[in-house]
Amino acid sequence: MNPRSRQRPVVPDLQVEVVVADRRPWAPSAKRMALWAAVAAGTSGRHAELAIRIVGKRESRRLNAHWRDKDYATNVLSFPVEGMPPVVRPRPLGDLVICAPIVAAEALEQGKTQSAHWAHLVVHGVLHLLGHDHEQDAEAVRMERLERRILAGLGFPDPYAAEQE
Repeated sequence: MNPRSRQRPVVPDLQVEVVVADRRPWAPSAKRMALWAAVAAGTSGRHAELAIRIVGKRESRRLNAHWRDKDYATNVLSFPVEGMPPVVRPRPLGDLVICAPIVAAEALEQGKTQSAHWAHLVVHGVLHLLGHDHEQDAEAVRMERLERRILAGLGFPDPYAAEQE
């Protein structure tokens, strides 16, 4: 028997498009962000795609004001795709908008590495695209537990450790 015939079929991974509108300050490579997003999506990322847009404070503030009625720049915005027929391939999960200057400032304030904070926000945003939320306490506990597990698997420390001290 041919050993290749027993192998599992290759399932297409999550496709991630990264658009950099503002790289200042530092932003990780598209390859790293795609890896973090794919790990966060897990099997839900099969035959799926998402976009990540890196922006400055002005664009983040404008989008946050328009879509959430909050007139300030924020670290990450998630725009899930809803109502798409399941037969569409690749299946669009949605878009993430990450504000580079906010991420840099938060990492510094929280004593985290830039890479760890970027990874956390990509994972956090992808989980939102998959339907996770943190509006209720029980939801927040579940989502934070999932974030910790995913980030630990990627080699990053607990992003909430400082809050628990």
